[in-house]
Amino acid sequence: MVKLLGGRAASAVIGLFMLGVGSSASAQDAASASPIQAVASTTTAVAASNGIVSQAEPAQSVTVQLQPSVATEAAWLYKAGWPLYALVDKYSVGAPLDEQANCLATAVYFEARGESVEGQLAVARVVMNRAASGRYPPDWCSVVKQPWQFSFVRHGEFPSIDMGSSAWARAQGVARIAIANVVPSLQPDVLWYHATYVAPSWGHRLNMVEKIGAHIFYRA
Repeated sequence: MVKLLGGRAASAVIGLFMLGVGSSASAQDAASASPIQAVASTTTAVAASNGIVSQAEPAQSVTVQLQPSVATEAAWLYKAGWPLYALVDKYSVGAPLDEQANCLATAVYFEARGESVEGQLAVARVVMNRAASGRYPPDWCSVVKQPWQFSFVRHGEFPSIDMGSSAWARAQGVARIAIANVVPSLQPDVLWYHATYVAPSWGHRLNMVEKIGAHIFYRA
């Protein structure tokens, strides 16, 4: 852990100790607790002290399953100095994802599994941004399965996933971190991206935001 946290190891370790002591439930209790269903934000998610994730209109139909401690714990760890890759690794295992979160992780897996975790998080954020924008379908699965939007989707169906791969575990971790909304990523109005090796005509009509790995991201 010291190697992971670097110069901020001491504060992180002390803080984790205090977090464990001050909690009304043990770490074992939190791990065995039943997941909670909550409305999750694609762009404006807020994690309350009780672990519930809420979001603003219009994506009220998007629901996810999160352990009660995930959002608050991840937020605390990030503030304590944990980098994104460490958070993704930590949350690559956990309670099974519900349908919407699974669609989000699937998009990350097929669109960006060869990218850095920052690039994967950005892809997840575009999906979430679209669902919240009012310009696209209002839930993550419908956004991903929308015709002609994501090339890996065929006739509304996903290809098979290697469930035992580290890439799938990482995609799930990215999805959980994206849903918890604790690590800054793309702004809410970033709704488009494409690979660097293609040059779609619509790219000239949009404003480039940034390049992350093999993807270029845009806003209107």
